[in-house]
Amino acid sequence: MSAMVTAEEKRRKLGGQAQARTQDRIQPGRGEASDPTGSQGGSQPLASDQARSQGNTENPAGGRNAKGAIRRAAQLAREAERNARAKQGAKGKGTARERLDLLFDSGSFEEIGRFAGGDIEGGRAGAAVITGFGLVYGRKVAVYAQDFSVRGGTLGSAEGAKICRLMDQAIDLGVPIVALIDSGGARIQEGVAALTQYGRIFRKTCQASGFVPQISLILGPCAGGAVYCPALTDLIIMTKSNSNMFVTGPDVVKAATGETISMDQLGGGQVHASVSGVAHYLGEDEADAIDYARTVLAYLPSNCQEEPPTYAYASGRAEQAAAKRLATIVPSNDRQPYDVLDVISAVVDYGEFVQVQELFARSAVVGFACVEGHPVGVVANQPLVDAGSLDVDSSEKVARFVNMCDAFNLPVITLVDTPGYKPGSDQEHAGIIRRGAKVIAAYANAQVPLVTVVLRKAFGGSYIVMGSKAIGADMNFAWPSSQIAVLGAQGAVGIIHRRDLQKAKEEGRDVDALRERLAAEYEEKTVNANLSLEMGEIDAMIDPEQTREAVVGSLRTLASKRRRRIVDKHHGNQPL
Repeated sequence: MSAMVTAEEKRRKLGGQAQARTQDRIQPGRGEASDPTGSQGGSQPLASDQARSQGNTENPAGGRNAKGAIRRAAQLAREAERNARAKQGAKGKGTARERLDLLFDSGSFEEIGRFAGGDIEGGRAGAAVITGFGLVYGRKVAVYAQDFSVRGGTLGSAEGAKICRLMDQAIDLGVPIVALIDSGGARIQEGVAALTQYGRIFRKTCQASGFVPQISLILGPCAGGAVYCPALTDLIIMTKSNSNMFVTGPDVVKAATGETISMDQLGGGQVHASVSGVAHYLGEDEADAIDYARTVLAYLPSNCQEEPPTYAYASGRAEQAAAKRLATIVPSNDRQPYDVLDVISAVVDYGEFVQVQELFARSAVVGFACVEGHPVGVVANQPLVDAGSLDVDSSEKVARFVNMCDAFNLPVITLVDTPGYKPGSDQEHAGIIRRGAKVIAAYANAQVPLVTVVLRKAFGGSYIVMGSKAIGADMNFAWPSSQIAVLGAQGAVGIIHRRDLQKAKEEGRDVDALRERLAAEYEEKTVNANLSLEMGEIDAMIDPEQTREAVVGSLRTLASKRRRRIVDKHHGNQPL
């Protein structure tokens, strides 16, 4: 999570009680408190035991059998959790039920199908996955948590049936789905039956996509075809240790290519958070990863047919101080870098910003914030990295985030300071045309309120794709010192006045002085934002101190914006 707001601060702002809940639940001997059978600890008698001791002889034959089954089930549940603690604790991992305690508001988890897939008489408590519903900041969320202590958390027919049933219920209820992944993959003993279940889960995940938020937490191994379950969800969260994702493991890689590589080097959390971009957040540990999931859910609606939750907000002197600070953050020299996070902090409520994919494609910044208590998505170029240019990775990062905001009714605030798409043969060969076009598709198709502010420079194609008026933004603003043009002055002069510069060189004149004079003329006549203002592509020129005020006013104006079907079609065929 961004250093601008800690998880603890976010909990306080949203009224959560996660820290107290977490400390209470991880005390030794507290694991049985969440036992779904009603047991309150190993030494606490069950209600059926108490009734029997009081001489309850009603229906002695059937009653005794029923009570015996209940006692056996309760004992199995306690033994299963003790066994899970022993196995998972030795690896520095929590049990599935301990993780659920961290995810949900205290005492809110309701399990479904506790003993489905088990064999009570045979001594097996249930399947290798726990399913149910609970509350996150008071709102209902569906969850399935794989239990690695049961047959390595592998997925078979019983586990697939439980997960699919949960997803069907979540779709019917219109509530988010959270997956806690810790599994050895498909159960080999069940063969194609296990693979069939993955196919069913894939299909249901696609059905839920864009309808309800879906978050996957990788808290153990996730390999083979199983990786595509989380890959289809909105956000993937991993941890610095124990989390692994890969299609083919180290042994297969070595056999096929001769390369020797560890699990972490191949598909650990650090790799997927910073190199592949598969992970959207890298948690310090399980508690941090789960807290991030809770925080993100606080910004999202339960489903696409609802508006995001709103929070109380009171303005004060902090906003005035932040507005004044904006005037000093961005250097006048367009080649001097600065941290765009400082700009974001001065625009959003309380300076709180929750980044997504913080470690990946760092020339672009995306994440969640609130403006006057209303959740929004923020997209910005980061001048600290490659001058804020768009490359193949940052293009996909921006595009997918805008798509998610549009799916779940979050307005998008875009802060622009970019020299253009990153040049080079490596970018062309990596597919900058195909992958860069994804940003166009995301903004052009978005129907949520779109507000764009040009902070300093917006050149060429990147000006168009980063939420320009032409591509569909509702309100566009620019700071007085901003530059908007096809090319920067130096690049444009090199093309437009190529012959003049060559002639000056041949005549022995000062080429650099001529270049600077021509560049100054180009900036004065072409690069400044006045032309865009006169054309109506910029709605207003604002001082930096007015940025938050302009954003707030725009969102108020656009609050009643509604979606509309422009053409009758199944769906677009955007580049993938």
